[in-house]
Amino acid sequence: MEFSSLGELALHLAAISAAHQHHMHEGLEKCAKRIEETAKAEIGTYQSAVGPFPAWDQLADSTEQQKAQKGYPADSPLLASGDMRDSIEHVVRGHEAVIGAKDKKMVYHEFGTNKIPPRPVFGPALFRNKEFILRTIGRAAVSGLVGGQNIVPGLGYDGD
Repeated sequence: MEFSSLGELALHLAAISAAHQHHMHEGLEKCAKRIEETAKAEIGTYQSAVGPFPAWDQLADSTEQQKAQKGYPADSPLLASGDMRDSIEHVVRGHEAVIGAKDKKMVYHEFGTNKIPPRPVFGPALFRNKEFILRTIGRAAVSGLVGGQNIVPGLGYDGD
């Protein structure tokens, strides 16, 4: 590509920078949404160990009895009314994503307490989506760097 002036080059570089910011933000939004969806899907089903995160322990009989008395589903860890699951959301600002739960009880389940074994949700959701995140952010970075042009299929950044 040739430029007839420094001003034309500067405009081109500014356009690339804007495209890069836009594509990276879109890629991060896709990743945050995927992690949120995965975290929500983990609620109510016993999770196996993944990466450094332990498998979920079975619910105590006393917990199952309390849930049954309240009409909540049996054998569904972290799921009672669904409010905690439904409080999981994500926010993306610039190049930062936050995925979490508004329900403060979630932290007790994520890390455990002296009475509750850990049943991590967010770490495993991130870990389970590692390849998707790498592909999506990689594709966004490459697409942004080439000024928002479509990238060549088959380079490893073209599929979800």
